[in-house]
Amino acid sequence: MSDAPYCDVLLAELKAEARRLALARRATVDPAGKGEALASVVLRDCPPPPSAMVALFWPMGPEIDVKPLLHALAERGQKLCLPVTPKRGQPLHFRRWAAGDPLAHGPMGTRHPATGHDVTPDWLFVPLLAFDRSGRRLGYGGGYYDRTLAALPQATAIGVAYAAQEMQEPPGVPAGPTDIRLGRVATENGVVICGRGS
Repeated sequence: MSDAPYCDVLLAELKAEARRLALARRATVDPAGKGEALASVVLRDCPPPPSAMVALFWPMGPEIDVKPLLHALAERGQKLCLPVTPKRGQPLHFRRWAAGDPLAHGPMGTRHPATGHDVTPDWLFVPLLAFDRSGRRLGYGGGYYDRTLAALPQATAIGVAYAAQEMQEPPGVPAGPTDIRLGRVATENGVVICGRGS
């Protein structure tokens, strides 16, 4: 997939088809043990610095289970937060979270801390539907993480997904000029280092 611009209509169609394929592919994954394997990979290969405010997310449905990673980081004393989904068109904001804190229901099946102070993360683990080795990420279509990452240019962002969610290049993940690339994606099999030309 080149970086040549697409018209908005064509890009939307390409992303819709890629989402359909990505959802179908993810539905075939057996999740057993993969959340625990992901946590082991992250703690071994790309652990956040002890002082970092780390944003994770409460997994929805068939997303890879990041709860083992959340709990492992909490046990290490890591400062943690979860996103709160705002109105469409806005970036996410984040609330402190600790193990056992009550969660409230948000839009589109999301969960977030029911109470707590807003914080600014400097290390984010980012959900996705598909990724490629150039760092392009396919989300659910709301643009929340792209807006959030654009607003946090100094933050470290690492995608998290099943290894089966990788899209081979070419063509890779369809992307436009406002789609933020990831430098790394952690899966149950290891960390994929992303970059142009890889």
